Amino acid sequence: MYKIFLQPLLFQIDAEKAHHITFSLVKNLFKIPFVPSIFKAFYNYENPKLAKKVFGLTFKNPVGLAAGFDKNAVLVDELSAMGFGFIEIGTLTPKAQPGNDKPRLFRLKADEALINRMGFNNDGVKDAVARLKKRNSSVLIGGNIGKNKVTPNEEAVNDYTICFNELFDVVDYFVVNVSSPNTPNLRALQEKEPLKQLLQTLQNNNDSRPKQKPILLKIAPDLTNSQLDDIIEIVQETKIAGVIATNTTISREGLASEPALVQEMGGLSGKPVTQRSTEVIRYLATQSGKSFPIIGVGGIHSPEDAKEKLDAGADLIQLYTGFIYEGPALVSQINRYLAQHL
Repeated sequence: MYKIFLQPLLFQIDAEKAHHITFSLVKNLFKIPFVPSIFKAFYNYENPKLAKKVFGLTFKNPVGLAAGFDKNAVLVDELSAMGFGFIEIGTLTPKAQPGNDKPRLFRLKADEALINRMGFNNDGVKDAVARLKKRNSSVLIGGNIGKNKVTPNEEAVNDYTICFNELFDVVDYFVVNVSSPNTPNLRALQEKEPLKQLLQTLQNNNDSRPKQKPILLKIAPDLTNSQLDDIIEIVQETKIAGVIATNTTISREGLASEPALVQEMGGLSGKPVTQRSTEVIRYLATQSGKSFPIIGVGGIHSPEDAKEKLDAGADLIQLYTGFIYEGPALVSQINRYLAQHL
């Protein structure tokens, strides 16, 4: 139904406007009695074979929603009815910020891809915390955290620490985002020494608490093998819980869309990232001897794509662009397929 009726209509509208329209539509739909139950009946596939324990948390299924879709934790209850095993909110920053100038989100239909240069637009961490305190669903929540645009890199650890402290009681795990290409100089924090210092500071904070929460690092697909070796070393040294591979890419190789779109600045996601994301997952899993969990994300548009990520070494997967192109049925399709093929 989504691909036949709703997606063609939404794809006639500016991508960011369509996103907000969809959010408003879903929010209002779920206020109608029985609608949540109907969504659960259609999209919420339950099977005990899908349950998986990763970094101390039990996921009812391995299919999650990646950060960036519900930045401000506005639709957590509604999205949980669509069958996700976990939902990642954010990227959140200490202070609200508008992000980059519009337009900043573009569809590359010929490539089944998106380019975004949103720039960590969000309502600020405190607003998200207030919403999460009011949620009704029990779906596992990840908190993806970043720094404000105006915060210099040498002070970035303070922003990440503020978000970590604010979110600690309302999320199940954390994701440190230093890999978005849309905040100036952010990716410099992926360099070995600043990254180690940032992660160690957060992990020390974590260790000081009676009960720790898993901390994961989200990395770019554009890292070299030498840089990936550094990531493995840092994860093992700081003893964080794992890695999310991968974020969007700045590469534009092999795209079929019109040049005007291809040349837009920002991070590319969707099918063009599928292969590279899988390569990074496989490299991390192989070179580390599977010493830490990996969440695979990037170009998952089908059950077969999901299985490929898991076979490469991912423990869980996340959807974003595939969810936009294929619709909510993709979640149950993947879970049904995995229940038969795991």
